[in-house]
Amino acid sequence: MSNLAELQCARAEECLTVDLTTGQLRLAIESCQGRVEDFLGFAARANPRRAFLFLSKVLGKHYPVRPANMEATHTALAKQVPCVEGPVVFIGMAETATGLGQGVFESWLTAHPGIEALYLQTTRYRVNGTEPLIFEESHSHAPRVFLHLPPEPQRLSACRAAKHVVLVDDELSTGNTFVNLVRVLRTALPALADVHLATIADFMGETRRTALSQIMGLPCTVGALLRGSWEFKANGATAASSMAQCNAGQEVWLEDTGYGRLGRSNLLVVPHQLLDSLSLEPVDGPTLVLGIGEFMHAAFALGRGLEQRGVDVRVQATTRSPILRWGAVKHVLSVPDTYGESLQNYLYNVQQPGQYARVLICHETTPDASLFELARMLKGRLIHFLPDDDAKEIPVC
Repeated sequence: MSNLAELQCARAEECLTVDLTTGQLRLAIESCQGRVEDFLGFAARANPRRAFLFLSKVLGKHYPVRPANMEATHTALAKQVPCVEGPVVFIGMAETATGLGQGVFESWLTAHPGIEALYLQTTRYRVNGTEPLIFEESHSHAPRVFLHLPPEPQRLSACRAAKHVVLVDDELSTGNTFVNLVRVLRTALPALADVHLATIADFMGETRRTALSQIMGLPCTVGALLRGSWEFKANGATAASSMAQCNAGQEVWLEDTGYGRLGRSNLLVVPHQLLDSLSLEPVDGPTLVLGIGEFMHAAFALGRGLEQRGVDVRVQATTRSPILRWGAVKHVLSVPDTYGESLQNYLYNVQQPGQYARVLICHETTPDASLFELARMLKGRLIHFLPDDDAKEIPVC
């Protein structure tokens, strides 16, 4: 692998070559707000559509991250959103960037308290009582994605009146997913006038970046902490991987619990009583606050609250994305599917159960055998997030 530890991005067009088990990735770094190695690692994916992965170290998904570092990322991206009048719609991309999207939205909302704004997340799941917009993430192992507009009249009215949309993802390699999403948004949001893309790493390259406005048919700006371009030469190794699962699994219908799938216009507030009780517990070592799949932002909010009370915290989430144990992925744990899709799920870069002194698992689904199995596997505790920002610990049986 390349000498990432030595790479500084003070000069334009730094070149980087990464030899993965699935092929060779070549990068040209245009700019970076810091050091590349602080933002990214690189991984090999068990996915014939895209056999590599830019693995963010500040996202809180595949790496355990301190909440303060995640919050700094949210703030930095929110500051790059153009100054506009409301209503503004923020959309976080499932699965990986739902937490990032909501974090950017909350940071922007805090800095602009007088402007009407709404957060939505895309999802792999159906929500009962609604009809979704459907688009594709073509390079994903599960390409079909849903976006549900809020049924609540005031929020739906804000969507219909929104001229400005902020789309948030952890990385951009082609921008095709956003192009697909904007195509359906233009039919659903008749007032839409411009788009801003917020991302940690923008590897589209200058030519593609400049062309997005014309492709989308709307003015498009891009805010990122790292910019560059990429080229990948696959060697075909992913085709034989037993981890590959290039399907959407069983279709799942959920009841909305108020955390973003049907729209949210305020900050997520973790109950103070829960924070106080957890922060006062004697813990001999770091605490891992774990999100489940798309349900990421609640884990960040709980982790940030504990960190602000002096607890040593890391935040991370499980995923159904199959990644090979190589490079930036040092450890792979297969964990239960808690949404009923009949797909294997994973937790990356947790060496073994017992690595953390305490594991708090944040979930939105009703406690069932799969959640209890996950808790026992990680020697963890279940924190069930209920509607209206309520949350309570569920005894593990």
